[in-house]
Amino acid sequence: MVVFILCFLWIVPVLGLLLTSFRPRDDANESGWWTLFWTPSAWGRMTFDNYSTAIDKGGLGEAFVNSLAITLPATFIPVLVAAFAAYAFTFMDFPGRNFLFLAVVSLLVVPNYIAFVPILRIYGDLQIAGTFPAVWLAHIGFGMSLAIYILRNYMATLPKSLIESAKIDGASHFQTFFRLVLPMSVPALAAFAIFQFLWVWNDLLVALIFIGPGDNAPITVALRNNLMGQAGSGQNLITAGGFLSMVLPIAVFLAMQRFFVRGLTAGAVKG
Repeated sequence: MVVFILCFLWIVPVLGLLLTSFRPRDDANESGWWTLFWTPSAWGRMTFDNYSTAIDKGGLGEAFVNSLAITLPATFIPVLVAAFAAYAFTFMDFPGRNFLFLAVVSLLVVPNYIAFVPILRIYGDLQIAGTFPAVWLAHIGFGMSLAIYILRNYMATLPKSLIESAKIDGASHFQTFFRLVLPMSVPALAAFAIFQFLWVWNDLLVALIFIGPGDNAPITVALRNNLMGQAGSGQNLITAGGFLSMVLPIAVFLAMQRFFVRGLTAGAVKG
């Protein structure tokens, strides 16, 4: 029953967003989307013009590509780097290992926004403000602590006997990492990749601060500036743009949800 209620509370707003995105501006302003169910004539006025207008005049087509250019590197780079770090924290002995891991995990409680001003000053000195690398580095830094925490907890559940056998057979750390640990850690890698992808794709604050509303603006910034700001668009265009921005994250989550559940639950219990 609880699951049904939660699904209902999630599906109804999405359904309203989808239906409103096809309604003409006058219809959307005069009545709610739920009136479609007792107004059969309103279905005949549904149109795809909202989407074409949002893509062409709202600049969402180019912004969609920009979001991909931002999200993909900002997802895969921290996953790979954190996997190396998690392997070191789990299977390598070095002085201060536990203290360093505790320091990394403690960064999870530090609000990201307190680093905005120092980072902006550094970007200004490097002259990379407003570029893709600027927002890549920001998202990579903000997501690294959680990535290391999730992956280290997952790798701690892997059979130690396999790692010891690889060492006895003469395998180096790189061989052990790429041939054993990395393939067995796919669920945890996918779990964090989903988290990071959704956070970066849906992010507005970091993109607005570090990349701005220029030619490199992602879809969230384009929605804010082009459809909700300068154009003063009606809710029909705003919902069309909003649904366009939702399609890819939903597809990614549905495609990788089995890894998402396995990755989170396996790292919760050591054994």
